[in-house]
Amino acid sequence: MSMAAAAESRTANPWASRIAAVDICGDLGQAEAVWRALEPQFSTPFQRFDFLSPWLRHVGERENLLPFIVIAYDAERRPLLLLPLAISHRRGIRIASFMGGKHATFNMALWQRGFAATATEADLVALVSGIREHAAADVLALVQQPQSWHGCSNPMMLLPNQPSANDCPLLTMAPNAAAGELIANSFRRRLGSKERKLQKLPGYRYYVASSQSEIARLLDWFVAVKPLRMAEQKLPNVFAEPGVQQFIRDACMAELGDGSHAIDIHAIETDDEVLAMFAGVADGHRFSMMFNTYTMSDNSRQSPGLILTRNIIDHYAGLGYRELDLGIGSDEYKRWFCKSTEPIFDSFIPLSHRGKAAAGAMSSLNRAKHLVKHNQALFLMAQRLRSALRR
Repeated sequence: MSMAAAAESRTANPWASRIAAVDICGDLGQAEAVWRALEPQFSTPFQRFDFLSPWLRHVGERENLLPFIVIAYDAERRPLLLLPLAISHRRGIRIASFMGGKHATFNMALWQRGFAATATEADLVALVSGIREHAAADVLALVQQPQSWHGCSNPMMLLPNQPSANDCPLLTMAPNAAAGELIANSFRRRLGSKERKLQKLPGYRYYVASSQSEIARLLDWFVAVKPLRMAEQKLPNVFAEPGVQQFIRDACMAELGDGSHAIDIHAIETDDEVLAMFAGVADGHRFSMMFNTYTMSDNSRQSPGLILTRNIIDHYAGLGYRELDLGIGSDEYKRWFCKSTEPIFDSFIPLSHRGKAAAGAMSSLNRAKHLVKHNQALFLMAQRLRSALRR
């Protein structure tokens, strides 16, 4: 069908969809060409091939997850979108969810830009119907999706959805914003006073790791210090889970076309020690934090993590970035820098009769989590219970 004919058909029938075929691919290599072609159009850096490929290899496969890559095409076999999913089995239910697991802050399809801008409810109905016809999954569990990205609406909002359990604090950066507009001048002065004490240490510097030796050295330090910090907070060390460290190393080493990496590492250090390290993903418009830690020495009293965060904000503002986030969660320090909130949503879509009950249960559980996280009394009660269970 020609584009003119397709447009005429859609005018005559508003429920006509541009999606003519939906394929399921179980091999990343077979989907790679389409995947990489869609990456620069409309997607988040958490869905880059160079981010999710090592995740699947080192983490997903250990969890017995099977690739479930959904590609939708138009009538002329041009790819319109790619959903990078994986199937897990839970109590006999086949659940298709985004690759990346807990290591991806945001989840999105990779969209052809023009299609994303004009997608209709009919297109999303056709997408779900096409997935359902393959009878390979019982439910779509699509969590932590941003309502918009780079100022454009996420078409998946056209599906039934609900707020995610957690919010994501967000810093918006206007072009050529003054330093005081990004971070309050009073806060800058406090951090400057602390930093002057660190600047007296030999070799004090801030930088973005670029060489493989720098990346390897910082990651070696991170995996040694982070468990101590987690233990101090009585939190489980997710970086000790099978395959996670190798996934992070491979993604940090994966060079992109612009000289950056699938995960970038920022650090401040001296000749004698690393003071703080933050790692995250960047795409020319937004930087999203993934993981961080800071020194166990007495120099930690000078708040090197906060000083590094200020440096990162100034770094990306200087590059013309428009947004920055420090990850999903309610940590107090995030609100010191990020005054806005990124709206995030979940969708639980049944694909089979068995999937209806599972979708309902997952939806109810996430609604309960959202209620607890957004009710101060319930949240404090949950924190006390969690602390008691860890003793």
